[in-house]
Amino acid sequence: MNFTASTKLYGALGLLAAAPLLSAAAPATGEVVIDISNLRSAKGVVLACMTTNSKVFPKCRKDPASYRVSVPANGAKKLVFKGVKPGRYAIALLHDENKNGKADRALSMIPKEGFGFSRDAKVRMGPPSFKSAAFDYAGKNTRMTIKMRYML
Repeated sequence: MNFTASTKLYGALGLLAAAPLLSAAAPATGEVVIDISNLRSAKGVVLACMTTNSKVFPKCRKDPASYRVSVPANGAKKLVFKGVKPGRYAIALLHDENKNGKADRALSMIPKEGFGFSRDAKVRMGPPSFKSAAFDYAGKNTRMTIKMRYML
């Protein structure tokens, strides 16, 4: 075996030996399944976002790394975030009954449409904090229930 051939062989063997280390370093991904409860009508869609960014929660559209899902409200009982990396996340749901892509409000502050948050975080004078809705995700398939709430 000449020098070039042996170098290629040992290089390939080195890569094979390092493969378990490389795959162990890659974070596992999985699914986060949300069971939706208390949906008041079959109108529109349920919009969902999941983020690790506490500064933009609950408005995930400002986070390009967020996970987003939309399902028709007609028969919506669950939604699934796929390929989720481990991390600390918070989820916000919106029952967008008129399909306009935003949370409609009455008197500039009272939500007209349904909403929900991971850990069923309480709503007081505005949405809950990221901290109160946050949960740790280890990369294994996880399931939780989020109850939709309606103010009007």
